Amino acid sequence: MPEDPDDHGCVIALDVGGTGMKGALLDRGLDPLVTLRRPTPRTAGPGAVVDEIAATLAVLAGRAAARGLTVHRAGVVVPGVVAEDLRTAVHSANLGWRDLPLAALLEARTRLPVTLGHDVRAGGAAECLLGAARGARNVLFVAIGTGIAAAVVCDGRPVRADGHAGELGHVVVEPGGARCACGGRGCLETVASASAVATAFAARSGREGTDAADVAALVARSDRDALAVWDRAADALATALATATTLLAPELIVLGGGLAEAGDLLLGPVRARLADRLTFQRRPGLVRAELGDRAGCLGAGLAAWHDVDSTTAPDPRTTGTGARDR
Repeated sequence: MPEDPDDHGCVIALDVGGTGMKGALLDRGLDPLVTLRRPTPRTAGPGAVVDEIAATLAVLAGRAAARGLTVHRAGVVVPGVVAEDLRTAVHSANLGWRDLPLAALLEARTRLPVTLGHDVRAGGAAECLLGAARGARNVLFVAIGTGIAAAVVCDGRPVRADGHAGELGHVVVEPGGARCACGGRGCLETVASASAVATAFAARSGREGTDAADVAALVARSDRDALAVWDRAADALATALATATTLLAPELIVLGGGLAEAGDLLLGPVRARLADRLTFQRRPGLVRAELGDRAGCLGAGLAAWHDVDSTTAPDPRTTGTGARDR
């Protein structure tokens, strides 16, 4: 990135998830100057979620002003189908919106220029530049949280397909299985997302109030119910990843999101079962994400700084310097 002529410049980065929002003020080096976490009010409806995003951006802008920082832009990344070029949140099964001109709505409310992106593609970009996928040109980054989605990088280029690429969570792994929020049945999300793991454990054991992290802890203690639920989730993940590997031939698969925090407790069985399913295909490495739950926020900041540079860079047609390689 070019030098920032304003030593007090920053961007706002906001990662909107199904259960929570992670925000930050990021400087040129993507170092956080301020961080913020707030819940996502998805049960109150899509309008309430938009209101909370705008309010969170306003809070972060206020904190920037209090520190004497100039906010150049806000980067906001959200789940679902996102058409970055159209600046539109096309669809989110978890948040309930369709064809929402989210960037324009947020700009009208906050008076900040907004770069809109997809949460998992943003996280994948951050992992490729700063994290576990540094140096790899063919990568599948999979985020396992409230839902499941993937970022695809082929030959060093992100695959977007007008915002529709990467919906790994809706690959059917159990035909005729549980109803998914998308309207289908037996999607990977209904078996292997963090929320699905917690729900399945409660149904099997009768123990309510247990989240996916609790289930992982019980797996480590060889709890029978937890092992059964975990085994089913690992098997479903391996099935979906085998399909993705056959189609895309990644050299590296990076697992991120809340469920991946279990580390080798999850990666071990998924790695073994994926290997069992592959024959002639390129066998990808399978590793845990390095950036943890910061990946989406850092990716939002990357996208925002990219757009800052794109709008402030001199036009090579008038300067004669030629196009800069980005």
